[in-house]
Order: sequence, then structure tokens, then C-alpha cells
Amino acid sequence: MGVFKYSRLDFLLTCVGLVFLLADIVLDILAVVTFYQEKDYVSLCILILFLLGSSVLVQAFSWLWYSYEDFRRQTKVEKSLSPTQLKLLHVLQLGIYLRHAGVVEMSVRSFFGFTAYLNAEGLVEGLAVYMSHDLSMLRLMETFSESAPQLVLMLTIFLRRRELSPVTVLKAVGSASAIAFSVTMYHRSLRTFLPNKAKQQIISSAVYFLWNLFLISSRITALALFASVLPCFIFTHFFCSWIVLFFFAWRSKTDFMDSPCGEWLYRATVGLIWYFDWFNVVKGRTRYRTLLYHLYILADISLLCSLWCWKMSTEMQLLYAIVFAVIVVLFYIFGLFFKMIYYKCYHPNLAKEELEANTTDRTQTGQGPTRLNFIIGDETDFAMSSSDVDVSDRSFPRPPASNFPHYNKRMRKLAENFYS
Repeated sequence: MGVFKYSRLDFLLTCVGLVFLLADIVLDILAVVTFYQEKDYVSLCILILFLLGSSVLVQAFSWLWYSYEDFRRQTKVEKSLSPTQLKLLHVLQLGIYLRHAGVVEMSVRSFFGFTAYLNAEGLVEGLAVYMSHDLSMLRLMETFSESAPQLVLMLTIFLRRRELSPVTVLKAVGSASAIAFSVTMYHRSLRTFLPNKAKQQIISSAVYFLWNLFLISSRITALALFASVLPCFIFTHFFCSWIVLFFFAWRSKTDFMDSPCGEWLYRATVGLIWYFDWFNVVKGRTRYRTLLYHLYILADISLLCSLWCWKMSTEMQLLYAIVFAVIVVLFYIFGLFFKMIYYKCYHPNLAKEELEANTTDRTQTGQGPTRLNFIIGDETDFAMSSSDVDVSDRSFPRPPASNFPHYNKRMRKLAENFYS
């Protein structure tokens, strides 16, 4: 199957993602220490709430996905742990880092060519892409449960104090970078399922990035403005908005997880993501749902900015406040403009069958991941096997086909939702 290729750019983005992850951890620790030293215990508690809540959410999805696959561990890093140890690692909030290590391992093997034969079979590349798909989805969830709320917090602190501290600036830049990177990686994961992805211009990803940048920036700025003047009401605003969005996620009858409890958790997470940005969750044309969502968010942003202008009218000239609020609203409108450009010029509409035709397991054609154990097992096993059999002859008897899916069904569902 020629769809799942792991390019040099994919390898580079994997390395960049690891750098962002490590930098984000350092900045989180630095922010916690700074708030404690400044005795800003309210901001400290809110930050810890974001960090712990996001971590628990991501670890829960990671654990559920392992359980759906009968705790199948594909890489050496994962195989070093038993199912019990894997569960303990998730309880300790470290499961996501195991997935990162596995993706890095397979990325390095794919990039540097573990063996020419294995790369010809596409097994290393297929597994690297498969694992990166799950990781990109987990990073997207982490983005809207941690990075986006943190950015709102940092901007709120700046607006209330009216001064720039190094930690606030660094954490704001780090959160914004994490959001931009996660959105870009998610889009690249979706593009993996396109039949002619090589013909997709890089400008399509650039326009996709710009539309999300404008929409998310406007939304986060409006929330920060509101929180800076009415901090006690921002949580009420979130809860009421989330209830409405969760209801619509439930009414959409999503089918993403493999268990009822997991599906309810996913719908609750969709409501959280929708609080900041649109996210396709069902197949078919969602034009009217998307229009309704954007009208709702645009009205909400206008209301939040209006309340900020009203409260700030006694502290600054009303004209300046109105101009700034209008700019925030215009950013959202610009984002909608870029989104229309993307769907008009760069978005390929595909039928479900077209995606399925390109994600058929290669075991049906006799070229499936039948030698996957050679990749994830010991090198000695591969050496013994390769010494007994001429690997250039593809007609030699093969071991029983593995039931390892050669594509990520979760990401395929999201691709069907986005491209259908």
C-alpha cells in the first residue's frame, strides 16, 4: 500500500514535536515555581488544575486505546513493559511519554533504514505512521485541554497586571507554539489517507494553519479579555458553554471509541475542543452545523468583547477599547475567510469508499505486515531468519499474518469526517 509513507519531513516534525514536549515541561515547572515565589496562589492552583486535568484526560484515552488492542505493544520500548507495568505507567501519568518514545524509535528506524528489505515492505514506515496518528490525536486533545487554557491564563495575567514578565511571555509563546504545531500535525495525519496526497500542495496546509490561527487567536483573546475584568464568571461561562456543546456532540451520535464509556468521554472532550475551535466528528456534509457553530462562537466573542469594553470604559478611553474589541472580532472573521478559501480551493471531497480503498490491509494481497515481528523483535531473531532464507525471494513461506491493522482506524474515521 503506497499511501502510508514516512518522509523526511515527518521525521523532522517528530523531532520538533519532541523538542516542543520537553520545552513545554520545563516551562510548566518554571511557571509553577514562579507563581509560588510570587505568592500568586490563585494562578498557581488554576495552572495545576489545567496540567493535572489535561494529563488525566490524555492518559485515559491512551490507556483505553491500548485496552482496545488487547495491550498489543509493537515497539521495543513498549515491549519492555508488561500490561501491569503499562497500567502503572498510565496511573503515574507517564503513558503518553511511552508513546512518544515508541514513535521516536520507529521514526529513527524508518529514517535511517533499518534494513533495505524491511523498508521495501513498508512495515517500519507503516508502523511509524500508525503510531504517529494516535500521538497526533492525543496531542490535539492535550492542546485544547492544557495549552489553550494556559494561554488564556497567561494573557489574563498580563492584562490584569499590565506588565510583561519573562515567564508569562515564554509560557504564552510556548502554548501558542504547541497549539500551532498540534493543529499542523493533525492535518498532516488526515492527509495521510488521501489517495493522491502527493499532489496536495503545501499551501493547503498553510491555509489550514492560517484559518485555525486566526480563529483560535480571536477566541482565546476574547476569553482572556473577559477573564481580566470578570474573573469569577469565566468558569461559569465555560461550564454553560461546555454543556451546550456537549449536548450537540451527543446529538451528533459520534462513533469514535470502542466502548460506551469511552464514547461518552470522547463526546465530553469534543465539547471541550469546540469551546476553542471547530472539530469534525461525523461523516457527510456538515455545512449547516459548521455555520451554526461559527455563528454561535462569533456571537459569543462579540458578547465577551462588549462586556470587556463596558468594564474598561472607566479605566481607558472607550474608543480605544471599542477599536481593540473590533479587531478581535475581525480576526475571527478573517479566519472564516481563510476557511472558505481552503474549502473552495484546496479541500478534496472524497467518498468513504475512496478512503477505504486506500486503507485496505495488505494481507489481502499477500503483502501485509506478516514480518512485523522481525521489526519489533530482537535483531538476533531477524538475523537467524534472514540467514536461513533468501530475503530477495518473496515467494518463500511466511509466518501467519499478523492481525496488526496496517492503518489507524481511529484516524481513518476522523479523515472520513473531514474529507467526506
